[in-house]
Amino acid sequence: MTTDVNVLNETFTQGVVTIFGDVLTLVFIVLVMMRMNARLALVAFAVMPGILLVTSWFRKRVRESFRRIRLAIARINSYLQEHVTGMTVLQLFNREERSREEFSAINDVHRVAFKDAIFAHAVFYPLVEVLSATAIAMILWYGGLRALAGATTFGVVVAFIQYAQRFYRPIMDLSEKYNVLQEAMASAERIFTLLDTPVEITSPGSPAPTAAGKDARATGHIEFRNVWFAYQKTEGEPEWVLRDVSFTVEPGQTMAIVGHTGAGKTTLISLLLRFYDVSRGEILLDGVDIRQMNLTSLRRNFGVVLQDPFLFTGTVESNIRLGSEHVTLREVEEAAEEVNVADFVRSLPEGFSTPVRERGATLSVGQKQLISFARALAHRPRVLILDE
Repeated sequence: MTTDVNVLNETFTQGVVTIFGDVLTLVFIVLVMMRMNARLALVAFAVMPGILLVTSWFRKRVRESFRRIRLAIARINSYLQEHVTGMTVLQLFNREERSREEFSAINDVHRVAFKDAIFAHAVFYPLVEVLSATAIAMILWYGGLRALAGATTFGVVVAFIQYAQRFYRPIMDLSEKYNVLQEAMASAERIFTLLDTPVEITSPGSPAPTAAGKDARATGHIEFRNVWFAYQKTEGEPEWVLRDVSFTVEPGQTMAIVGHTGAGKTTLISLLLRFYDVSRGEILLDGVDIRQMNLTSLRRNFGVVLQDPFLFTGTVESNIRLGSEHVTLREVEEAAEEVNVADFVRSLPEGFSTPVRERGATLSVGQKQLISFARALAHRPRVLILDE
């Protein structure tokens, strides 16, 4: 997103205004040349089909190259981010040399794609130059013959040469801007592929109220009724993660779900919070199918502590509050007391206002886990979910 949006930005700030100026210049020159001598003007424009053919070839060749360049840059950025973040693991397992080789392979893809784009430029611009020079030579030849025959004057021929040079200068400029536009089109394709991705999980048009009322929080009665689910939606028999799962959790009850890795424990949480919809069966909250509930109202009832705690850049307080204005500082401190992290937070230089770096880099895994626990409790959920 970052690099592709920057390419679009450069197109609008550098290319669009100049393109309008070049087009207006071309229109003005064409009108003047047609008015001075229509036949000589047609001779000057005789090479335009050749320029259009060269431009069409260039467009196809360079657009494909730019697509590969944008994809390669994205892979380079992704690889760098992943391996810099996981540098400790790389060093522990002596993977530096192997990672360097993998990065070189990804970088080679980018180099080859860029080389193809440069080759297209190296062919395109000289061809346009040759065609523009050919047009001037044809004006000299045809105009000279007409001047010797007395059908026109040498002054008109000289004027046409000057206009032709001015005519093809904007075309060369447009050719350069066309290159920028092709790169922008490749970037726009990638950006809109992301923006146009359809949202699969949405709130219903007319959400059903819970037993406690339309906007009231639920009492916490949860029922899985004959739930089947598969991540891969294939035409054949799906790879079922859950098969005919049914159970009930009453308000105030604690339930532990135990199973081996990949058994579907986290999948149950994802279905309950509607990150995915069930393939068959239904999940009920206070007797209402969660697919018929407003997403915000549904998720407001749950507090979740994930096995991989995630903290944002900000302060300890902002990570516990997480943007919820209704959570006061007192409630933040009470939640921290409940999970026994308050003493540690108060020992920090600025207490709850202590800055937290990206993903909580300055804190231990256990400290991040406790802050995530305090975050869940501070929102006073009806249902508390602890993943692993």
